[in-house]
Amino acid sequence: MKNILLLQTGGTIAMQMKSGEPELDPETWGSLLQKEIPELSEIADLSVEKIFFEDSSDVNRYHWKLLAESIYQRYSRFDGFVVLHGTDTMAYTASALSFALQGISKPMIFTGSQVPMSNIRSDARRNLVNAVELATLPVPEIAICFNDHLYRGNRSTKMSIGDFDAFASPNYPLLAEVGIDIRLSNFIAEPGHKLECNPEFDDAVHVVKLHPNLNPAFLNCIDLSLAKAVIIEAFGSGNFPRKGDYNMLPFVEKCRESDCQVILTSQAAYDSVDLSLYSSGTAAKKLGALSGGDMTMEATITKTMHLLSSDLADDQFKMQFEANLAGERNSD
Repeated sequence: MKNILLLQTGGTIAMQMKSGEPELDPETWGSLLQKEIPELSEIADLSVEKIFFEDSSDVNRYHWKLLAESIYQRYSRFDGFVVLHGTDTMAYTASALSFALQGISKPMIFTGSQVPMSNIRSDARRNLVNAVELATLPVPEIAICFNDHLYRGNRSTKMSIGDFDAFASPNYPLLAEVGIDIRLSNFIAEPGHKLECNPEFDDAVHVVKLHPNLNPAFLNCIDLSLAKAVIIEAFGSGNFPRKGDYNMLPFVEKCRESDCQVILTSQAAYDSVDLSLYSSGTAAKKLGALSGGDMTMEATITKTMHLLSSDLADDQFKMQFEANLAGERNSD
């Protein structure tokens, strides 16, 4: 029987109903787990640890570092890992860990629930049973298990607030589907040879979401002496206004003159940003803007933060950002 470590970080799955309201309860979640899902012991030899206990809205780079280091320190003792995490920022944490822990050869499966485990109609039991069983299989991925699907973590994004089918992987196929049997796909990564842990992230990143009539003057409030990267969530394939009062090119140029990286992503979840398709993208590329390619916003942000922490020269940042470091994108 495989040895699996279950790491608790909080989230809806760990909530209890108190006075009619769901609350995180770090004192009782362990006993609730044993009470609600005793059959987990039939799937694996399960060890349980609490790493931190937070609503996922409060999870940040310090939690990512703690979680990555916790797995790294325990890596040789277990055959696989399951991380219980809130759904709101689960894709961010899974993406961050894919950059912090490279060269993995064991499953690291994130899961959670839309409804607290203590509720009768919770999805927690199914998700957790699936995640533990997947963690015993040859799936050397940092992945998200939800609603009978397994997604690569840094290709995933939360798509629904209230549906059990909460996640999607817009630009990468499923890693596995769970039915009567578990069907693994051919898109699972090859196992790494040596685990490396580099859990540093720099939060000097600003995200700008474009919309028609966005006044570029409003962007003057961004202190480019502090920001090291600006991610612009543009239209379509990286398109943005470049005429009249709403021209965004002067802002891109200002960022680059301040040695601030500019990254163009898309508000469309599917397909890839291509800066060669339209004049605005071409002009931005000439100024040194980079394409987010087919990465999710979660992967784009966490990858940018991870690379910034290494204080790379401009050309090295560009090379690393456009490379496929952890299965997060198709290389340009």
